[in-house]
Amino acid sequence: QVELAESGGGLVHAGGSLSVSCAASGRTSSAYAWGWFRQAPGKERDIVAAISWSGGRTTYADSVKGRFTISRDNAKNTVYLQMNSLKPEDTAVYYCATRFTSYSDSYYYTQVTDYNYWGQGTQVTVTS
Repeated sequence: QVELAESGGGLVHAGGSLSVSCAASGRTSSAYAWGWFRQAPGKERDIVAAISWSGGRTTYADSVKGRFTISRDNAKNTVYLQMNSLKPEDTAVYYCATRFTSYSDSYYYTQVTDYNYWGQGTQVTVTS
């Protein structure tokens, strides 16, 4: 079993930066891929960014490309999302998610249904 604990987020003016992180505990001796999702009120939960086990492969939603960066530290069982040039439309609850994979797996995963474990969510609010 894996538990995810998110931290970071908050309130920022448009153009500002925020970072969120997510630490895994429990069964952390396995390989796993990570994703960040977000959900705005009345909308579906959508992928923001995803990263493979090795960290060598990443993908981003078109709306955040060039502004957000996903990274991971396997030694700390932690994934990060650095968000720059924030816009009001980035306002949402941000969720980290993880799934077990194999040590040889170089894939990232972008669907909600790909993931088994979820963080509690952290609010990011961008004011205009």
